Amino acid sequence: MASSTVKLHRLLNLLAALSETRVPLSADDLRTKLGTDPSMTAEAFRRSFERDKAELRDMGIDVVVDEVPGSDPPEPGYRVPRDQYALRNPDLDADEAAALQLAVSLVRLEGLDGGAGLWKVAGPGNPAGTAPSVTAALPRHDQLGALFAAATDRRAATFTYRGERRTVDPYRLDFTNGHWYLHGYDHDRREERNFRVDRIDGPPTTGPPRSFTRPATAVVGSRLDPWAIGAGEAVTARVRVDAAQAPVAVTTLGAGAVVAEEPDGAIVVELAVTHRDGFRSFVLGFLEHAEVLSPPELRDDVVAWLQGVAGDAE
Repeated sequence: MASSTVKLHRLLNLLAALSETRVPLSADDLRTKLGTDPSMTAEAFRRSFERDKAELRDMGIDVVVDEVPGSDPPEPGYRVPRDQYALRNPDLDADEAAALQLAVSLVRLEGLDGGAGLWKVAGPGNPAGTAPSVTAALPRHDQLGALFAAATDRRAATFTYRGERRTVDPYRLDFTNGHWYLHGYDHDRREERNFRVDRIDGPPTTGPPRSFTRPATAVVGSRLDPWAIGAGEAVTARVRVDAAQAPVAVTTLGAGAVVAEEPDGAIVVELAVTHRDGFRSFVLGFLEHAEVLSPPELRDDVVAWLQGVAGDAE
């Protein structure tokens, strides 16, 4: 098992142990609970635990230190307040639970079974704390383990994508429309980009840990817009939206996308397009209240599609 996968497995199990306990656990308690290799000395385990604890805190997970009940002399214990991260049981019915399991089905990477570290949502027939049957499995790619580890450790990742060498600060990975996507800052293009993981050639190489800081504001990985899921070079589109639909456009794209405001309340927005079908669907969602201004090829594409639909209706 690759070292990055071993580390991810270890962190998942540690987080599960710390979040499921009602009382603080000592380092020795954790060593026993996690089934640590007996050949590892107590001191070696403590050093490993301190590193893993620092990793969890660096990821924003609050590891609370408190006294182990009944210890004499007092011994430090550790736990993660689960109520800060877990939602109440939403009491889903069978269909809702199955749909949610489909969306968040368990992912296994290079033999990694993360079931112990994943919190389950209970539904009928699956009481809280029991593992639901897997409704669907997400596709696995050889690059995922290294990319997940790079995003966790904040290591720059270098890989070949569509025949070009790219170096990226990986902000996050998402699964949408049947594919895994890596989101991050592309050093070569000097902007945030999306990369389809199955189009990465060969294993990525990674740099030293904590080599970049994730943006505090929204990043490209916070949402996958339908016009931005393509793998081609981005084309900047300008779209005019009537006053009646301007608030919808601003809500969808953000105020930063507005490049012009007209006296009647209409606006002109800019967006980076890498997926023409997704862009066309976005524009047509406004019906007659939106017009593609540029570039000509995107405008012509929308016009041709509309003419084809009109011809079929005749």
